[in-house]
Amino acid sequence: MSDTTLRPKASLLRTVQVVLWSFVGLRQAEASRTDAQSLNPVHVVLVGIAACLVFVVALIFFAQWAVKAAA
Repeated sequence: MSDTTLRPKASLLRTVQVVLWSFVGLRQAEASRTDAQSLNPVHVVLVGIAACLVFVVALIFFAQWAVKAAA
């Protein structure tokens, strides 16, 4: 059976939380289904790309810091 009730659209903060939880890989099946109905796929992609960029920049920063500290 399909759920015909209208669900409110998720906020940007909720989208960020969902993307960060997906990076860790800890999601409950029911929460994933609920989020899939309320999230905007475009927002998920944009937040995912932004989170990846922040992660890569942080790794580069820490790698440079570690090299300078070791020298």
